[in-house]
Amino acid sequence: MAVRVLLVLALLAALYGCGQASAPSNHPEKKGTDKAAGQLAKEPTGASPNHDGAARGGSSDQGSASTDAAPGVAEKRGRPNIILILADDLDKASTQKIGRLRKYIGNKGATFQNAFVSESVCCPSRATILKGQYPQNHRVRRNSPPLGGFETFRNLGRENSTVATWLDRKAGYRTAFVGAKYLNGYGEKKSTYVPPGWDEWHALTPEHTLNRNGHVREYPAGTYQDDFLSKITRDFIERQKGKDRPFFVHLSIQAPHEPARPAPRYEDWFKGERAPRTPSFNEGDVSDKPRWVRNSPPLSSAAKRRIDSNYRDRLRTMAAVGEMAGKLVGALKDANKLNNTYIVFASDNGDHQGQHRREFGKNSAYEEDIRIPLMIRGPGIPAGVNKGAMVLNNDFAPTFAHWAGVTPPAFVDGRSFARLIDGDSGNNPRSWRTGFSVRFWQKPSGGGTPSYQAVRTTRYLYVEYETGEHELYDLKADPYQLRNFYGSADPALIEALEARLDKLQDCSGDSCRVAENGV
Repeated sequence: MAVRVLLVLALLAALYGCGQASAPSNHPEKKGTDKAAGQLAKEPTGASPNHDGAARGGSSDQGSASTDAAPGVAEKRGRPNIILILADDLDKASTQKIGRLRKYIGNKGATFQNAFVSESVCCPSRATILKGQYPQNHRVRRNSPPLGGFETFRNLGRENSTVATWLDRKAGYRTAFVGAKYLNGYGEKKSTYVPPGWDEWHALTPEHTLNRNGHVREYPAGTYQDDFLSKITRDFIERQKGKDRPFFVHLSIQAPHEPARPAPRYEDWFKGERAPRTPSFNEGDVSDKPRWVRNSPPLSSAAKRRIDSNYRDRLRTMAAVGEMAGKLVGALKDANKLNNTYIVFASDNGDHQGQHRREFGKNSAYEEDIRIPLMIRGPGIPAGVNKGAMVLNNDFAPTFAHWAGVTPPAFVDGRSFARLIDGDSGNNPRSWRTGFSVRFWQKPSGGGTPSYQAVRTTRYLYVEYETGEHELYDLKADPYQLRNFYGSADPALIEALEARLDKLQDCSGDSCRVAENGV
C-alpha cells in the first residue's frame, strides 16, 4: 500500500511540475545588463554602451516584454505585499530611456500617462505620499522650517497617522523604510530617531551614516548609495521567505537628484545624449510669461552644455535603478513572493532641464515639474496597459490601504486608484477627478518662483501668482505651454476656473474629491 502511495505522489509531481527543475531560471538580459537578478551588472566589453538594457541610443528595448519565470514553490495568496520605489526629482520623459524599468515593471503591469504631484517640492510631496493629503492640509510646504521639513512634520504630530502606521497597526503588515531621504532635514539633529509605524528602519543620514533601527553606524567609504539600499531591501525580502505576514517596503532612492553621481560601471553610458529639445526648450518668446520667467535670459551655449552633461549623468544614475528593479524582482522570485507583490515605481516630483529658459530645478506649475512617472505591476494587473486617468501622489497612501484591506482616515484627500488597474473594466469608479490643485509657497526672503495657487484640469492650467500675475494654457492646443492666453480668454472660462480653484484651495477630505470631480 505504501509503495502505491509513493508511486501516485511521484506521478502527480511529474504531471504538475512540483520539482525545482521545472522552474526556468531568470532570463538573462542582453549585453550590458545584469546576467541574473542577484548579480551586479558587469562592465560591457567592446564599445561603450550609450543605452540602458538592450536598446541603443535610448530606443525601445528589444524583447522587453519577456515573461517572468514562475516560482518553483507555490506562493500562498493572502493580502498582497507592497514595495514603493521612490526616485528623487525624476522627470517622466527620462523613464523612456531606462529600458529595464519598463522591462521589469512597466511592461509587466500598468503605466499611468497622467500622474502628477500637488506640489513640486521634495518634502511636501513626500509628506503627501505618507499622509494622502494636499500640502495645504498636512502643512508641510517647503523643505525646511518654518514652512516645512522633517521637523515641522514631526512637531505637528503628522507621523502619528501615516500609511506606515495604518498598515503596521491596523493591517498587521511588516513595514520597512529603506532610504536616502525620508523627509528633508531628517537625521540632522536626532540621527537615532525612528518614526512610528516602521518595524524596520534603514535610513541614510546627512553625515554619511546609516540609522539601522535606531543604531547609527558608518557604511564603507566609496559605497554607492543606491546599490547599498538595494542590497538592504533584497536582504529584507529574503528574510520574508516562508512567512505569511505581508510586508510593505518604502524604498527611497537617491537617483537622479543633483549632483547626479553615476555608479562607476555606468559612467560611459549614454554618450552623445542631449536633454530633449522640446518646443519649450530655451523658449524664444517669453513676453507672455510672468516676470520671473521674463527675467530669464536665453540659455547660453555654456548653459546648454551644463544641461546636457547633467542630463547624461541623471540617466546614468537611473541605469543603476533599472538594474535594481531586476534584482528586486529576482529576490521576490527567490522568496516565492513575486506573484503576490505590488511593485510601484514613481518619483517625488518632476524636473525641468532648459524648458522655458529655466536651467535646472522644479517648483513651477509647468508640466515638466508636476508630471511624474508611475509604473505598477502586481496581482491582477494586466501586463503592458497604459492608463490615462489623472492620478496624484495624494492617491498613493489610500491605494496602499485599499490593497492592505484597511480604511484610511477621514482626513485623507486622495483616493484609491486600485480599481482602475485591476483588469476589470466593470469595476471602474463611476466618477474620477477632472482637475486638481497645485500650490507653491515661496519663503519670505526667497527669490525665483513666487508663491502661486493653480488648478490643472484635463484641458487647462490656470495659475494665480501672489504678484497679481496669471497664466492660462490650453493644454490640448498648446501642450508645451508656449502661449499664455489669459489676457484674451473668455471671461466665463476664467470665472469657472477661479471658482474651481477656490473650492480646491479650501477643501479637505471628501470635499477635495468632490471639487476634483468638478461637481
